[in-house]
Amino acid sequence: MLRAKTSLDISTADFKAMIVPQPGGRGISIVAALRRLAARGVEIRLLHAGTPSAAALVELRAGLPPNLTIRRCPRLHAKAVIIDCRAMYLGSANLTGAGLGAKGDCRRNFELGIWTESSALIDGVLEEFNALWEGRRCVGCGRKDVCPVPLEEPAL
Repeated sequence: MLRAKTSLDISTADFKAMIVPQPGGRGISIVAALRRLAARGVEIRLLHAGTPSAAALVELRAGLPPNLTIRRCPRLHAKAVIIDCRAMYLGSANLTGAGLGAKGDCRRNFELGIWTESSALIDGVLEEFNALWEGRRCVGCGRKDVCPVPLEEPAL
């Protein structure tokens, strides 16, 4: 993710504060890492299902750069990270410390996923991501009772 040059599309059911290791030094929070990418001009779209953790919300409330957009869809359970439309992680891990292995050995989740540069697979996942992002799946959604504002961008 940190090597993205133009775009980063993330779908995750759960988004929590976590520390991202940095070469030769202390780690930084995931929100700070996303801000750094945005400052370099990377367009970031983060689509998640629930309310971010309290610690993540504190950081997010400090403001988002214009090219870091966060939307929420309560039905989302897909996990994918698409980097520059050329490389992708697709699997079970949420964007959390436990999901990405940042917790201790006895506290990490057991996850499965693949890393691919297959354009056919990436294109298919990106098409579904875009359909969700643009609200095309909201038409006829049977869960409007839990989503009164489809694809709401959080009031931080």
